[in-house]
Amino acid sequence: MSLAHLLVRQARQRPHSPAILSGDALHATHGEWAARSAGLTARLSATGLQPGDRVLVFARNHPRYLEVLWGLWWAGLVAVPVNAKLHPREVEWIVANCGARWAFVTTDVASEPLAGIERQVDLESDDATNLLTPAPDPFAVPVVERDPGDTAWLFYTSGTTGRPKGVMLTHRNLMTMGMGYHVDVDPVAPGDVIAYAAPISHGAGIYAIPHLMAGARHVVPASGGVDPAELFALGRRIGPLSLFAAPTIVGRLVDQAEAEGLSPADCARSFKTIVYGGAPMYVADIQRALAIMGPRFVQIYGQGETPMVGTVLSRADLADTAHPCYLDRIASVGVAQTPVRVRVTDADGKGLPLGEVGEIVVKGDSVMAGYWDNPEATAAAVKDGWLFTGDMGALDADGYLALKDRSKDLIISGGSNIYPREVEEALLTAPGVAEVAVVGEADVEWGENVVAFVVPQAGADVTEATLDTHCLAHIARFKRPKRYVFVSDLPKNNYGKVLKTELRVRLRDA
Repeated sequence: MSLAHLLVRQARQRPHSPAILSGDALHATHGEWAARSAGLTARLSATGLQPGDRVLVFARNHPRYLEVLWGLWWAGLVAVPVNAKLHPREVEWIVANCGARWAFVTTDVASEPLAGIERQVDLESDDATNLLTPAPDPFAVPVVERDPGDTAWLFYTSGTTGRPKGVMLTHRNLMTMGMGYHVDVDPVAPGDVIAYAAPISHGAGIYAIPHLMAGARHVVPASGGVDPAELFALGRRIGPLSLFAAPTIVGRLVDQAEAEGLSPADCARSFKTIVYGGAPMYVADIQRALAIMGPRFVQIYGQGETPMVGTVLSRADLADTAHPCYLDRIASVGVAQTPVRVRVTDADGKGLPLGEVGEIVVKGDSVMAGYWDNPEATAAAVKDGWLFTGDMGALDADGYLALKDRSKDLIISGGSNIYPREVEEALLTAPGVAEVAVVGEADVEWGENVVAFVVPQAGADVTEATLDTHCLAHIARFKRPKRYVFVSDLPKNNYGKVLKTELRVRLRDA
């Protein structure tokens, strides 16, 4: 089994159909994509790279990114895509950890040679052009077969609590994700378009797999990132876009639609489906998004260790406003996706009754093979096939999962559990509040105190007193923040997730 067969299949079935676009300009048909990836395979193999060797991709979003990924898989190699915003020293640690031999880069990301790499190739160089010279007959270049359990993608976690861990995602894991996308998330047709505004190195790039399965188009915006005006215009020119976006990016798209005075019908010309996940989506925010942009949205919950596969909150769920549990459901992350089982357990791994909060565990063919060269961490995370996510949640009678928080984000004050998301949901409904993040601060008497970092809306008069009054009207007294910190913005990574670790450091160092 190899992911490369997906490209071979499309190249045989529709060699002349558009496949990769740079902005609205055609970069490659499916046949051209296959020929370039096959050409790369032949040249990589000639250099002495062996099946199972690791190859780093440290680059901004680029049309050649996809050609390289499938060329690596065609050659039986392991792709190691890494966050383009990492410091080179952090990347060199990853290189040393996984023993990567080659690296494909863009010079804006990697301006100097990476230590430990045998050969570093700039995607925009003549060297890359030569390596990607099309094979005269791509079908004459054999796909190096791999076992379903062999690693295809080595995904390094963010490392917020120490050194990052290399998640071994197998060909079976990613095939499972791809097929599950069509069943649970969104049906894809030939000619549909997936846009890579979020980094290809993470969830957005993983969604290349289900879209290649269907023979869809893949577009890298000219900016290579998230420019809401560009995305709206691009969708109008080449057809409605699908994309993966963190909730903060969804917010920027909604702001753009509102600024342009667009109706939901207007938005439908630009966007087919926006899959959101990776951070909490608050009820008020998704209601606003639906009101302004219409039924464009699907939520997924997953982790790098079960890539993009966990639960799904469907377009139909988000549209079913008449359902008596509607508000609870849109506050949830949906029901288990088809390929997996989802449970909520206590500290010993025993299942909890419905409605009780515990750790979320996931089992199925999407769950990683383990952490690279880290058997201790693997044994702690995967037990009897169940992935212990470290996330806290509760299941209702219909199977909807209410995600509370990461277990490490749980605040215990005076012996009571406080989930930051509940406090954040309440504060976001307060007049004048644009963004909020809640963390715990060590306290000698109470163990921890609740602290809210608040970003006011421009020109709004928001005070501690008004927020305190609002909280007392919406949540239990013991949950309300003991203090508020007003800031101009919240620290985020390049996927839009708030960096609560950094907020805790601010409190500690204050």
